[in-house]
Amino acid sequence: MPTTDPVGHPAVIELRQYTLRSGMRDELIELFDREFVETQEEAGMVVLGQFRDLDDPDRFVWLRGFRDMALRQRALTAFYGGPVWAEHGPQANATMVDSDDVLLLRPVSDGNGPVVRPAERPRAGAPEPERFVSATVWSFPPERQDGVALIRDGLLPLLHKTGPAPLAALTTETAPNTFPRLPVRGGENVAVVLTSYPDESAHRRHLAEVRAHPLARNEVLPGIERVQTAAPRTLRLAPTGRSLLS
Repeated sequence: MPTTDPVGHPAVIELRQYTLRSGMRDELIELFDREFVETQEEAGMVVLGQFRDLDDPDRFVWLRGFRDMALRQRALTAFYGGPVWAEHGPQANATMVDSDDVLLLRPVSDGNGPVVRPAERPRAGAPEPERFVSATVWSFPPERQDGVALIRDGLLPLLHKTGPAPLAALTTETAPNTFPRLPVRGGENVAVVLTSYPDESAHRRHLAEVRAHPLARNEVLPGIERVQTAAPRTLRLAPTGRSLLS
């Protein structure tokens, strides 16, 4: 279903982490940026960001968004049943060991979703931006919302107050997967905060300022630690040349 106005404020977001065969990440990124960006958006979704995982040379991380779950089903059906995937999908799949590490997400509240402008996307082959992006994932017990609420109402205001605003703050989308051909991680209850900085040292300085803030030190961070099911995991990411999120 082609669209002349790709989703710029998606309400449903996939965070996808692919484990690749050794040495094949650059091949996948080149193929992805050349063949799978505009063609996915023509089907009704928006490619939000593509990244190299700085801690794993064989991991590719990317996000895409949809206006709602019904459109997600239609857009994915159109793309994966269409000619572009039929032609180039086998080459993409040949680079992968695993592509099922997928979180289905939504903004934690209005105004906390990613905002992108697909019309401003750099051309294929553009140089990679000198930016550092982090995606921190907190896990909480199923069906409990107090941890996500602490992220939304406690941590996010502190991040805004002490440094650059996050690119997005997301939580688990609980609606059933409308495209079971592509699995998503079930039974999850997470919060994901994406941030962007000129370099990693700026990221470390911002985190140190947040941790030193009395409200974070005495209330917000201890509250999150009490309800989380595991220590948060931070993905250290480098955007590719065509990533809208950077």
